[in-house]
Amino acid sequence: MRVIVFPGVQNLPIYAAQAKGFFARRGLEVDVQFTPNSQVMREGLAKGTYDLTHAAVDNGIALVELAKADAVVLMGGDSSLNGLYVQPEIRSVAELRGKTVAVDAPDTAYAFQLYRMLELGGVQRHEVTVKVVGGVALRLEAMRRDKSVAATMMNLPYSVMADREGFRNLGMAVRALGAYQGTAAYAMRPWARANADAVVRYIQAYVEGLRWVKTPANKTEAVAFLVERLKLGDELASHCYDIFADPAGGFTADARLDVEGFKNVLRLRAELEGQWGGTPPSPEKYLDLSYYERALAGL
Repeated sequence: MRVIVFPGVQNLPIYAAQAKGFFARRGLEVDVQFTPNSQVMREGLAKGTYDLTHAAVDNGIALVELAKADAVVLMGGDSSLNGLYVQPEIRSVAELRGKTVAVDAPDTAYAFQLYRMLELGGVQRHEVTVKVVGGVALRLEAMRRDKSVAATMMNLPYSVMADREGFRNLGMAVRALGAYQGTAAYAMRPWARANADAVVRYIQAYVEGLRWVKTPANKTEAVAFLVERLKLGDELASHCYDIFADPAGGFTADARLDVEGFKNVLRLRAELEGQWGGTPPSPEKYLDLSYYERALAGL
């Protein structure tokens, strides 16, 4: 199975399922590739270059609504764990007026989080310059190199790196916006239907990997996966693990989809882009959780 993801701590369940043999025991060979940005990911999924992704769920919505591709969401993941990070000298959202903000894509996912957090701070979207940079690793590097890149959304491990390098966190997305479905797994609906048994087995192995990762006794080994796969230092990887595994605010138990969080994703797209005439559709249009339900029933 060919899986495309952004680099980040959110992939820890996949790394565990690979290393501990959870995929192999179910007859699956999973090849994971990193994407530099959401456009590459979306196009690769739509063309069949990749079978499945774990990425911001709004990119799945964009596949359906903008690319007219028959994508379907299979399970959840996290609340994005995003914070609004700015250059050290900036102390409020209001100070971003007239400045440049960095995004992956200007019309999906975490860009919408950024626009709404700007609005809540009194800054309208047209009052900033939106610069398309790519995934969060590229955006952090852009802020390091160029002080004129004033702000972006960041999650693990790059948010912890930004904290340590003196960038300022003006607030976490979920605190500002409420429930939010961030990372989710999705695929093209015809492919999922044609490979239903493999999808179920994949979800089982993934959930088993997530349960293993969140077991405190496995922390040392899980941290080692982050060190190896993401080239992090031991202490940084350990800190990221603690945030990821935190029952209160980390990765969602068993990667269950947060329906209220998904509704909020749809609401942001409707309000900020005018999609669907401003009235979001029901989440069921984009979901098929039957694979997930079968998978958990078999664990």
